Amino acid sequence: MTNLSILSGKTYFIRTFGCQMNLHDSERVGGLLDSLGCLQASGPEDADIVIFMTCCVREAADTRLYGQCSSCKSLPKSPSGHRVVAVGGCIAQRDGEGLLTNLDNVDVIFGTHSIAHVGELLADAFIDGSRHVRVEEIDTGSATDMPWHRETAYHAWVPIMTGCNNFCSYCIVPYVRGREKSRPMDEVVDEVTGLVRQGVRSVTLLGQNVNSYGRDQGSAPRFAELLRRVGDTGIERIYFTSSHPKDLLPETIDAMAEVPAVMPQLHLAVQSGSSRILKLMNRKYTREQYLDLVHRVRDRIPHIALTTDIIVGFPGETDEDFEQTVTLVDEARFAQAFTFIYSKREGTPAAKIVDPTPRSVIQKRFDRLVKHVERTAFEYNQHALDTTVPMLIEGTSKKNDRVLQGKSPWNQTVHCPVPDGVDPRELVGKVLDVHIDVARTWYLSGLSTSEPR
Repeated sequence: MTNLSILSGKTYFIRTFGCQMNLHDSERVGGLLDSLGCLQASGPEDADIVIFMTCCVREAADTRLYGQCSSCKSLPKSPSGHRVVAVGGCIAQRDGEGLLTNLDNVDVIFGTHSIAHVGELLADAFIDGSRHVRVEEIDTGSATDMPWHRETAYHAWVPIMTGCNNFCSYCIVPYVRGREKSRPMDEVVDEVTGLVRQGVRSVTLLGQNVNSYGRDQGSAPRFAELLRRVGDTGIERIYFTSSHPKDLLPETIDAMAEVPAVMPQLHLAVQSGSSRILKLMNRKYTREQYLDLVHRVRDRIPHIALTTDIIVGFPGETDEDFEQTVTLVDEARFAQAFTFIYSKREGTPAAKIVDPTPRSVIQKRFDRLVKHVERTAFEYNQHALDTTVPMLIEGTSKKNDRVLQGKSPWNQTVHCPVPDGVDPRELVGKVLDVHIDVARTWYLSGLSTSEPR
């Protein structure tokens, strides 16, 4: 049995790439290391253990990982004189031992299903100085049962399920995260109840497709029921991601409208405005069905902040297909959209499609789409002018430490001056009412009208 005590007193630093699920995994790894007596370092140069939690959705993530790992070679000696570099997450799950060929200074590799064994792998690397890899096809230890190291006291990521059954033709996630597996509802509710007792005010429910929650347990999807039960715990703000359009049921929209704690924000990834491209993507809905869903959501929740993901340059996308995406953006009036140029992922069906479209054409489409997204985001934020919004304070602006920064219920970034004579650190996690007098594309700002609470 591995002697885990060797990790006591070691310092660690975790750098996370990718989605919210990766952030949650990082918090669990950090919590495990805390429980073993490790201490968090402020940067890789001060760490005995450097861990990269990776995403493999886009090619840029691979390039970034290789650069970050290479930079570790030039770091000064670690506090203990022996530094262990580890790679976890989706790239580790996908490539496994193959990473050792390209990353000659990496000591530990662990996949998405092996997070619970990180302590053993790191300890073995310190003890014998050799390289250790653990990548399994099924989960051998639930990450949700591990302790965690939350980055903030007021917000928590709460996974309700793992894996994905959708197999969109461009996406590698089902291959590295496995099939859908829902957590028991009572377990999720109990976790949120405990978080409320600890003072957490906001949670984000996580799943690759939260709308299919419960389906793998032999029932109809139960996400609407889960939202109502989590809303009864006393938590103040509930967000969730991701939400697949094909599975967003009327009862879920009703729960969003009727549960006060569910915030009026919905991330509904469209990916393309062309029904032809959506079929090639294996998204299982059409342009018309998506827009109908948008209208039904807005009928129940009129001022909802609708956000989305869009891929530009999917293999075979024509000018006509792209024009349909542009007009969909204008009709849907997104509050925000995350736009990406298609990234080929080996092992996915889309990677086999030959596309002669020049990169320059795809880039021009992308740049044009960004301008449309910026316009709809700006127009959405104008609705907040001359209103008062409750801002959950996250800290201060990176540009000015006398300006508070936080989030509105619609997940907009809000700025407000720090009240005179107040240490802004004491306000983190509190709520402040802000009268909005400036509405830009990516933020709102104004003056406080209440005492922090």
